Amino acid sequence: MKPLIIIITIWNVVTFVMMGIDKAKAKEGKRRISEKTLLASSFIMGAAGIALGALMFHHKTRKLKFQILVPVSLAVNIIMIYILINYLFAFI
Repeated sequence: MKPLIIIITIWNVVTFVMMGIDKAKAKEGKRRISEKTLLASSFIMGAAGIALGALMFHHKTRKLKFQILVPVSLAVNIIMIYILINYLFAFI
């Protein structure tokens, strides 16, 4: 179970950094990370990083799509972690 926690933590650091990079690129007027990529990363166990990045960098917080889908992805991530811990690791 410890490797799973490490992998999820690293992935959330990556998604947090993605939000910071996208905010910096937005300020500079450069090509940015697509919303689709950010939201997909959120649903693929990166919701905590995306949510913290949005709050820390004040990025995408006014977008209705992010206001709805990031909390949903966080709930999905929590449910998936619960399932992994209680059902898959119960047999190991």
